[in-house]
Amino acid sequence: MSLNGGDVIADVLKRQGVPQVFTLCGGHISPILVGCKKKGLRVVDTRNEAAAVFAADAAARLTGIPGVALVTAGPGVTNTITAVKNAQMAQVPLVLIGGASATILKGRGSLQDIDQLPLLLSVVKLADTISRNCDIVPVLETAFATARSGVPGPVFVECPIDLLYDEELVRSWYLAGSQEQSSPSLGQRVKELYLKHHVDNVFACDFEAMEPNSPGPQSQTANHPKMLKAIDLLENTDRPVLVLGSQVMHNPGYALRLANAVGELGVPVYLAGMARGLLGADHPLHMRHKRRQALKAADLVILAGMPCDFRLDYGRVINRDAALLAVNLSKPELSLNRKPTLPIHGDPQLFLIALAKHPAYLPRDSWKAWQATLRETDHQREDEIQAMVQEQTDRVNPLAFFKKLDQHLRENSILVADGGDFVATAAYTLRPRKPLQWLDPGVFGTLGVGGGFALGAKTANPASEVWIIYGDGSAGYSLAELDTFVRHGLPVIAVVGNDAGWTQIARDQVAVLKDDVGTVLRHTDYHVVAEGFGAAGILVEREEQIDAALEQARTLAGEGRPVLLNVIISPTDFRKGSISV
Repeated sequence: MSLNGGDVIADVLKRQGVPQVFTLCGGHISPILVGCKKKGLRVVDTRNEAAAVFAADAAARLTGIPGVALVTAGPGVTNTITAVKNAQMAQVPLVLIGGASATILKGRGSLQDIDQLPLLLSVVKLADTISRNCDIVPVLETAFATARSGVPGPVFVECPIDLLYDEELVRSWYLAGSQEQSSPSLGQRVKELYLKHHVDNVFACDFEAMEPNSPGPQSQTANHPKMLKAIDLLENTDRPVLVLGSQVMHNPGYALRLANAVGELGVPVYLAGMARGLLGADHPLHMRHKRRQALKAADLVILAGMPCDFRLDYGRVINRDAALLAVNLSKPELSLNRKPTLPIHGDPQLFLIALAKHPAYLPRDSWKAWQATLRETDHQREDEIQAMVQEQTDRVNPLAFFKKLDQHLRENSILVADGGDFVATAAYTLRPRKPLQWLDPGVFGTLGVGGGFALGAKTANPASEVWIIYGDGSAGYSLAELDTFVRHGLPVIAVVGNDAGWTQIARDQVAVLKDDVGTVLRHTDYHVVAEGFGAAGILVEREEQIDAALEQARTLAGEGRPVLLNVIISPTDFRKGSISV
């Protein structure tokens, strides 16, 4: 059988190093899926197009290879927009390939035919369509290069259906009507010539003769011309603080080098987003609590890989008299809301690695007293949390649950965070053991990432133990992906913190507006739902059941079965407020 467009696309994906694609099937993209299977790429089909994009997102974060999602035309594409926007704001390299109507039928009312490019343009770095078979390879290679370059992000490539099937079959589609006419009219002959010319143009190239380009190595520059100025700032500080955001992890292959560099810098550090877990569970420089208090007292803040957005109170949380050294791949983010003393436009990961190794850099002895002060504040907060763990509640105390879960985590456990109140509590109590073991949506705050993120994580790292931390509200978005885990033999463990409400929203809504409208759920039997999808379900209603439930979940997962723990939790006063403005 001759090559078709689906085979060519699969070949490009394989050359780009893509090991798997995530998809929800559709006639517009079937040849690509079949081509991927023939080329040895794993095809992981989901129950929702957004989940396919979330899975591609997670795989890209953990491997550095742009994730690939394949979706059908029209509603298949529109269902991905939230997930694509999430990847854009999280600066994740991702290639979304969408089906489209046949080239000759665009705008003529064919099935699922809409103008897709304008819909995607605001959420991607590049949106392009393939008009001829000659364009398949160069358009896709440009898409991958764009996704990786500069500030990484998603791209969209639209593939009309007639470019994906065998040329002979497509010609029969276009010319079927004329072949039935024994004596065609002049108008019919003109139409036939037009269609033949169109098909000739669509298939202008010989697939066998097309010369692909191999992806070249990316240039990486570690030393920055402002390096000595940064060292000078550090030499004149007594209370430095380093804040690392997700962007410092954009190249997973450098994660361990970065962790070593941060240790060598000797500056107390707070980790956010994908940077969680960078220093393991108990590094002496890693501070977990009272970041705001530390930033108010600091005389130098190094902000690497995140802007002064709402997470830092738009820069107001940083001491007004402190020097600010900002390092970011994005030039606009460097000075967002607060102008830095020293802006460094470049890769924060490489910059910090180079800074630690620079011969002119030496940590100051005076920092040890500052580090001890922050460490003591950290210990005090841990003592407060431990006291809350001991509090008796009607149902399971969520703090007590997470303390026990933390004790059960392994060196290879990856944590996927999808929720509000329950997940925020987890962020203060769970300690990833290594870099790249915490996945949250990022700055967009998207609910619904859980099933897709876990799918991408487990596919990219099959030997790792993958846990989803769900709020009961967010669980509703992707519980159906339990079916995907079962079908593809991916034993993910999901935990639902079930307090029968959208608690993070209710906290302020009830306090300020005195009404819980729209925030009340049920203590749904999520464990029974899991069993309906073929996974194992475990109900946890009392604290004394936690250890046994966690061990049972691990045993079942070890046997290859996905598991869901439905943990009935009580509300606590650990967190207050939810409104972010």
